Amino acid sequence: MTDTIFALSSGAPPAAIAVIRVSGPRAAAALIALAGSLPPPRRAILAALRDGVGEVLDRAVTLWLPGPGTATGEDSAELHLHGGRAVVAAVEAALDALPGLRRAEAGEFTRRAFANGRIDLAEAEGLADLLSAETELQRRGALTMAGGALSRLVAEWRGRVLSLSASLEALLDFAGDDEIDDGGEMPPGLAQGCAALAEELVSWLARPRAEPLREGFRVVLAGPPNVGKSTLFNVLVEDEAAITAAEPGTTRDILVRTVAIGGVPFAFVDTAGLRDDGAGTIEQIGIARARAEAERADLVLWLGPEGDGPADRTVWEIAAQCDRADGPVKRRARFRVSGLTGEGLDALREGLVDHARSALPEPGAVALNARQHVLLAEVAGAVSEAARCSDPLLAAENLRLARAALDRLVGRAGTEDMLDALFGRFCIGK
Repeated sequence: MTDTIFALSSGAPPAAIAVIRVSGPRAAAALIALAGSLPPPRRAILAALRDGVGEVLDRAVTLWLPGPGTATGEDSAELHLHGGRAVVAAVEAALDALPGLRRAEAGEFTRRAFANGRIDLAEAEGLADLLSAETELQRRGALTMAGGALSRLVAEWRGRVLSLSASLEALLDFAGDDEIDDGGEMPPGLAQGCAALAEELVSWLARPRAEPLREGFRVVLAGPPNVGKSTLFNVLVEDEAAITAAEPGTTRDILVRTVAIGGVPFAFVDTAGLRDDGAGTIEQIGIARARAEAERADLVLWLGPEGDGPADRTVWEIAAQCDRADGPVKRRARFRVSGLTGEGLDALREGLVDHARSALPEPGAVALNARQHVLLAEVAGAVSEAARCSDPLLAAENLRLARAALDRLVGRAGTEDMLDALFGRFCIGK
């Protein structure tokens, strides 16, 4: 992090305004080189920007932001330019020519903020979700995480674990070797405190997860060939995304489209028709993928014979093609719809929205992603084990493991591979 980095942090030109960010130890020198002087801290000053030979590149608003009280925790500068492609390219070229400056990599500004303690890992994950949010529900959930709601909970849980550990350490410090070897007595209230914390953590683990909110509530349309899956899929995503034809086996691969209905994010999945006979090699691959998709669905819309849908998932029986006199009969169909006439589609959409809302996190609530869920489960398991221990040494070790998992949750400890994967989700300039 000795390099000074720069990047366009606003939208791609052309635009009315383009913002170039500079962060690192040579940010002040870069601003002086282009603008001729260093403006007062945190005051917007209009200046002519010049390249290395003195040619005017643009008249821009400049900002000097000395660290550590900046987004990255480093000395930073911002150049608010006219947003034409040529202007942006000329200023970037002038910065690139300065010694000690280089173009930023994806997510590098946010990674520096994390490394300098401006944000923790849970907040960085929330910020990544905020940048990709497309619906109001996603925005509110991501903003909660980026604002540190989970981080504050982790700090509270860690404080309670530390308090429990302190009572054990005091006992171990003052106990004799014989007492420790014999197991000794546990501090009063330790088992109850551990059990109460474990119960609270288990309740958090049972809450709706972040993935369906981030990626969309996953609805898989499944059934045999020619039951109307692709037609219904096209209607739900409001696009002719899937090819429809009377020939069996038309759909041979997975087709996924994300769409918001009533402000709720959905990922609709069209699949190959399920059949045992008559399928060629390629279609058989599509059928295997269709079965795999059904296994990971949040909801399966089953358009096949009644009762034949997946047994281990939430399945809605759908009577599709209800406009046809020879259409399949379902006595317990949840919805009867026609992709051609539109019959029953409004009711189906309303049902999907109501069901998804009940399964997704509440607006603005803390929702754990897969990584956080695994680590919090480790914490709950370690604290629960400490509650059952009769040996102070074993209880202390379990509480140490719980603290270590909490530290990994917010990034006090972690691996570079995981950090690379996270910050790789960010765009250049963030």
